[in-house]
This record gives sequence, structure tokens and C-alpha cells, in this order.
Amino acid sequence: RESSPFINSAEMDRGNMYEGKNMALFEEEMDSNPMVSSLLNKLANYTNLTQGVVEHEADEDSKRKEVKVPRMGTFIGVYLPCLQNILGVILFLRLTWIVGTAGVLESFIIVFMCCACTMLTAISMSAIATNGVVPAGGSYYMISRSLGPEFGGAVGLCFYLGTTFAGAMYILGTIEILLTYISPSAAIFKAQEAGEETEAMLNNMRIYGTCIIILMAIVVFVGVKYVNKLALVFLACVILSIIAIYAGVIKTAFDPPDFPICLLGNRTLSKRSFDVCAKFTESNNETKTTTLWNLFCDSSLLNATCDDYFSLNNVTEIQGIPGIMSGVLADNLWSTYSEKGSIVEKKDQPSVAGSEEIKMGGLPYVFTDIMTYFTMLVGIYFPSVTGIMAGSNRSGDLKDAQKSIPTGTILAISTTSFIYLSCIVLFGACIEGVILRDKFGEAVNGNLVVGTLAWPSPWVIVIGSFFSTCGAGLQSLTGAPRLLQAIARDGIVPFIQVFGHGKANGEPTWALLLTAGICEIGILIASLDSVAPILSMFFLMCYMFVNLACAVQTLLRTPNWRPRFKYYHWTLSFLGMSLCLALMFICSWYYALIAMLIAGCIYKYIEYRGAEKEWGDGIRGLSLNAARYALLRVEDGPPHTKNWRPQLLVLLNLDSEQLVKHPRLLSFTSQLKAGKGLTIVGSVLQGIYLDKCTETQKAEEVCKRQL
Repeated sequence: RESSPFINSAEMDRGNMYEGKNMALFEEEMDSNPMVSSLLNKLANYTNLTQGVVEHEADEDSKRKEVKVPRMGTFIGVYLPCLQNILGVILFLRLTWIVGTAGVLESFIIVFMCCACTMLTAISMSAIATNGVVPAGGSYYMISRSLGPEFGGAVGLCFYLGTTFAGAMYILGTIEILLTYISPSAAIFKAQEAGEETEAMLNNMRIYGTCIIILMAIVVFVGVKYVNKLALVFLACVILSIIAIYAGVIKTAFDPPDFPICLLGNRTLSKRSFDVCAKFTESNNETKTTTLWNLFCDSSLLNATCDDYFSLNNVTEIQGIPGIMSGVLADNLWSTYSEKGSIVEKKDQPSVAGSEEIKMGGLPYVFTDIMTYFTMLVGIYFPSVTGIMAGSNRSGDLKDAQKSIPTGTILAISTTSFIYLSCIVLFGACIEGVILRDKFGEAVNGNLVVGTLAWPSPWVIVIGSFFSTCGAGLQSLTGAPRLLQAIARDGIVPFIQVFGHGKANGEPTWALLLTAGICEIGILIASLDSVAPILSMFFLMCYMFVNLACAVQTLLRTPNWRPRFKYYHWTLSFLGMSLCLALMFICSWYYALIAMLIAGCIYKYIEYRGAEKEWGDGIRGLSLNAARYALLRVEDGPPHTKNWRPQLLVLLNLDSEQLVKHPRLLSFTSQLKAGKGLTIVGSVLQGIYLDKCTETQKAEEVCKRQL
């Protein structure tokens, strides 16, 4: 008997008589444990793994004997895993840059659209979760049993590809943190000339990424148990990092941190190659030129020939983080999109243009590394709101899945949306625009930009984000193979059935190899900004199918579709579907077409292989409905001459072998009606039906073949 604000229930009254009266003769000690110790005990059992086939099959055979497992509640089982999977690498590595490039207002729009999309999808997921018993084995089983094999297979494979590419993105994020912020000296490829930095960085990413993926695959192969032991550590890292950001913001109000930026005219200078921000220094009444002077001029003498722009403009120093009270928000409200390789400039700062024929390459400016525009930022940002399926992935371990999945998922999405939206405003209000647009923090000595804002020290965020991205990568690599194994074992997509096999304990070995291979493709792309849109596509595709299926089921009034989630309405699903579709084409229309083609092919393939699985799905209901509607329409009134079609009844004679005596009769009929119209073919067998049952069936098959 369940009581939940989300579920309508009428039969609550009878149970209220014994409510709160403990009728047991002795209590289980677990129930009488104090709150704190039982919470700690649950936290110790916290996991963030997707369920695989093994648990699903075990659950279906669980009529055997009930083994007592500590079942998880909403907070531990759904809320925390969702929180951990949603807050990810984009928040730490790219959010400041998105705010700087798109401005506070447009960033707000981007985040709001993405969060609305996941929220609507979560409402559809809640409807699926409250529709009958939630099967063990996670979101794939939940969706495919509710929506039928074609949709189930298409959603499952999209979700699988999305999770796999997410693994690649997390690994790239991990390496970016390692090589840019933790130890830049670990790079294998060094830039020989100016302008080769990006290439060198990508090659480092490829080599390190391949090593890490091999390492992670080995860890996952050896045993998921060890990954699972660390889930709590990774979660703590994420939460501590976010608290550190908020603490830092509060601190800037009365004591902003000291991160000076060096500007030449209105252009930002990269502090990696010099230390003193001045053209020359005075000491003992003599004027010495600085390192900065040598970078722009051909010698260290005061009469040297210098770069035009350098001679005409002054070097100034401004605070990188003026703090929340400084009113810097007004400068950061509007967008500043730029071409690839342009210099990051501060608005309304005096600047005298020099003659610009000299190449910029070797000079210590901060350059933008890719061309930016609104739609591209949507594609890069979207992966940071995915991860809403994490709660339903452990559906078999929940005490009360129908109550926990809706509550936990929706609360987690609300929390993370609040964090993202507030972070955007706070970043815009605390940090100078040129630093926000400086993707790798070159103007602040190569610090992580979010890190400069965090309170005790930038290292809190750097280390926290490093561990959390590592953990997320491992979780993707443990989750994806299990998902693929589940789809393969269902046997709806024949060509991937080989991936259903695994070790004796059910760990998917072949699926893990395939997953690592697909991940490697993502790593060879090597740029986080290029992998993110691909990943957005697959997740948007998956969410779109979920929404579409819910809307279709409701509109068809499918008998087995009776969600008890109070706030579900088909219009919400429809809106969610439209939003997903719109976001797909906003991110990049050609990726969207490719993704839809892939999903369509999977759908058609499953349909064509005549998915033998009959899970009572919505699409077959659609064709039945259509046929019924058409038949009812045909009745009214006599047909018009133009619409007349011949309708023939043919009586066939069968011989003793149940073969048709006059097969030419059928070809004559087909000539009469010229391929149109309707033919009903019948035949009569003499005798009692019960005796002649097998012969009847044989005769029917023969007639069908002849037809």
C-alpha cells in the first residue's frame, strides 16, 4: 500500500486502522536503530551503477526465494546518483567560458532550454515508472517493456551510444584538467612554434586518452565492485567543489581574491611567458626593460624597434575578480561571439589601432581557439544536463520504485537546474569578462577559471573536478556494456547478439570491448568541444523517443497504459518531444539528420526482422486503431461509382491431400478485380472439426500460399 503525493490512491482507508500500531512480537534491530547510524549504513552501501541483465533475469525468476537485501530509499537510491551524474565536467571546464561568450542573458536561455527539456522528459519517465510494476534492470527494461520492441531497441541503442560517448567526453575532460591545470609539464608533444599549441594539445589528448581508456577497461573488467566502493568518494568531490564555488562567491563580496590581469591597450596578455606587467622598471635611477618588452621588440634596448601596437598603447593591470559588489554584471550581460584565432579584448578600454600587417602568432596575446556562435554553445552545454536516467537504472534495488523514481529524479533536476542558473548569474557578477572568455585561464597564470573564484584555494576545484570526471568516466564504462548486454539478450536486434555473452558471473566482456572501441573513436576526435555535440544528439534522440512514446500511448488510450503519476499530461510529453527535436536541430542540423537516420534504420530493422517479442506495445495498437476507424467509416452510405471496388467470394475445392484442385480459379479472380478490391477465399471440409483440426490448419496454409 503506497501513499505518495504523486500517486492517486483510493483504497487507503481500510489500512489506516493499524497505522502506526506495531503488531510485531519482537522488533527487528534494524528498524529500531537510531536515525544517524542507519543513514551512515545506507551511505556506506551507496552505489551508482546501472543494473544489467543478470539482475533483471534474477528479478524475473525471483519467485524462487526472497533474499533480504537492504533496499534503497529515494534519497540514496535515486536523488544522489542523479545529482552525481548530472553535475559533470562541463560545469567545471566550460560553464565560465559559455557565460563569457554568450553573455549572462543568452547563457540563461541556453541553460533554461536544456533544463526544461530534461524536466519534461523526467515527467514522461515518471509516467512510465508509475505504469504498473517497474521491472528490474534499469531504464532500458522500463522503456522497452512499456513501449514495445521497436521503440525499446531504438531508444536503448541511442542511450547506449550516448553513454559511451559520454565516457569519452569525461576521459577527455580528465586529461584536460591533468595537462592544463595539474601538471602542464607532463605533456608529450610540445608546441615548437607559436600557433601549434592546439595541435600539440590534441595529440597529447589522443595518447593519454588511449592509455586511460585501456586502464579503465581493465579496471572495469577486473571487477565493478572496486569502482562501486569509490562511488561515495566521487560524489563527495562533486558536492565539495560546488560548496567551494558558492563559498568563494560569498567571500568576493567583502574580500575579492587577488588575480591581476595584464592588458595592452584593450587586448588581454597571456601570463605564461612573463611575470612583470610593465614595459620597463625603475631601479637605482636607471630604466630597465622587462621580459614583456623583449617579447614585443627586437632587442632589450630602449631605442629598439617594437611592434606598432605595443608602442602606441599602455600596459595596464586590472583585477580579474572584482567581486560580486563591483557591478561587473552589467558588462557581462551581452554576448561577444568571435572568429577563430581572434584576440580576447576588453570592451570600453582605450586602445589605439596600430598598422596590423604583422602576424599576431608569436605575441603573448590570449587567442580564442574556436569560432563561437549561439547554436554551437547549446551543443556543448547540453551534455551537462544529461544523466537523469541514473535513478531508474537501479530500479530493482529500490524499496518502492513507483514512488522513488518520480520524486528523486524531479528533485535532482530541480536542484541541478538551480545550481546551473545561479552559477551563471554569479559568474557573470563576480568575474571580469576577459577572464570568462579565456577558456584555459592563460591570463591568470594558467589557473582554472572557476578555480580562481573558489574559496580556500583553486586546488579544491581542480582536484575535485579531476576525481569526479574520472569517476564519471568509469561509471559510463561500467554502465554502457551492461546496457548493450541487456539489449543483446533481448534478441530484438539480431546482429548484436554476440555481445550478450559474458564471463561466468555475467559481466559483459564482449560488450566492454565494443564500448572501449567506440570510446576510442571519441578520444581520437580529441576535442571536448567536438565530442559534446555528438553526445547531445544521442541523448536528445533517446529523450525524444521516450516523450513521443508516452504521448502516443496516451492519445491511443492503450489499455495497458495507465500511469498514476498525478502531474502527467500528454501535452507535456508532446512539448518535451518538440523541444528535443528543436534542440537537436539547433545544436547542428547535419548531426541531427545523421542521428535520426541511425535511429530510423534501427527501428525499421527491428520491425523488418519481425520482432518476435510481443510486449504489447503502442505502435501495434496504432495500426489496430487505424483499421478499426477505417472499417467504421466504410459503413456509412452506398459508395460512389468512382470509389467502387469489386469484392469477390471464391469457393475452392480441395482434394484428399488438402491441395487446391483448380488453382487457375485464383488467377482468374485476380484478373477480374485487377489487383484492387477484396477477395475472400473459402473452402469446406466434411466431418467433425475436432477430428480434422490438423487438416484444417494444413488446408488454411495451402490456401494462403496459393493466394
